[in-house]
Amino acid sequence: MLLSQHTYAGFQGVSARNAVLIEQQTGRILYSKQANEPEKIASITKIMTALLAIESGKMKETVSVSNTAVRTEGSSIYLTAGQKVKLEDLVYGLMLRSGNDAAQAIAEHVGGSTDGFVYLMNEKAQEIGMKNTHFSNPSGLDGDGNHYSSAYDMALLTRYAMQNKTFQKIFGTEMYQSEAWDYPWHNKHKLLTSMYKYATGGKTGFTKKAGRTLVTTASKDGLDLIVVTLNASGDWNDHMYLFNEGFNKYSMTTIMQDGGIAEVRGNSYKQHVYLKNSFSYPLTTEEKQDITVSIELEPRAQVQTDGSIVGKAIFLLKGERIGERNVFYSKKRLLPVTGLFWEDFQEVFSSMLGVTYDG
Repeated sequence: MLLSQHTYAGFQGVSARNAVLIEQQTGRILYSKQANEPEKIASITKIMTALLAIESGKMKETVSVSNTAVRTEGSSIYLTAGQKVKLEDLVYGLMLRSGNDAAQAIAEHVGGSTDGFVYLMNEKAQEIGMKNTHFSNPSGLDGDGNHYSSAYDMALLTRYAMQNKTFQKIFGTEMYQSEAWDYPWHNKHKLLTSMYKYATGGKTGFTKKAGRTLVTTASKDGLDLIVVTLNASGDWNDHMYLFNEGFNKYSMTTIMQDGGIAEVRGNSYKQHVYLKNSFSYPLTTEEKQDITVSIELEPRAQVQTDGSIVGKAIFLLKGERIGERNVFYSKKRLLPVTGLFWEDFQEVFSSMLGVTYDG
């Protein structure tokens, strides 16, 4: 859910008509500006095209380039009709040079036809939860006017795609040399190649109707951020500003570590419950005072199975749920290790993070 703009941690305006800054691991929105409005998105569309090509499992296959692909208007990697090219090379040409001819060749090979590929694009968008998106082509050309997305939806797509190691690698590649070309391709994304040292990947876009569109990922001190801007005259500066504000104001905070839960007051589960997975969340210094953790446990059975789920740890920020973890049972007595500083659990969690217990 998007928060109203006044709730953000002191961010000022950006040039973009639409913008969003999210934390990659949790998806928390740190800043938004008309982020749910459907708009033309130009070549950042190709993030979806690349993702589908990668997920198809056909990256090592050879693609025969069609006349239709060669005739595709706009930016190009200068394919020729009948040329045989690895799908992997086409995806690099798509992402680094924004080749519309590469997008068309990918669509025909992976989807069987343009229409078949567009169907896959919209199916994947629905799967990811992109509620204000409709694709009508694989490149982002304005076309029939029925090709659109929102800044937030494109951030969701990028967050999803960044879970794929192959996508991560291509998204963050500054230069690529294909065996089929006698010159290398250099990435058009200036933040990645020269302007911003924390940038880890990105995709540029532009059409006259969409204006300048841009997606960038960046990482610093364990915090992974995604910025998307649409129709932004000063997009390079918008992205650097939003990243710097995010890195300065937020830190990835471990609220509970995995391991034995230190204290379950007045409960027969004491020293027998644990988390398998830690829970971390991006927080400002001030927000750490507003975190509460509720441990909710089921009534203990006479015979409890080792490793069974017996409850949940629910994490709240100012009373709103931000996540949860399953609580597991151990037949063996456990050393209390979970949390930030477990030697003085009550004092640290009550005074620094305001943690309370139910159960």
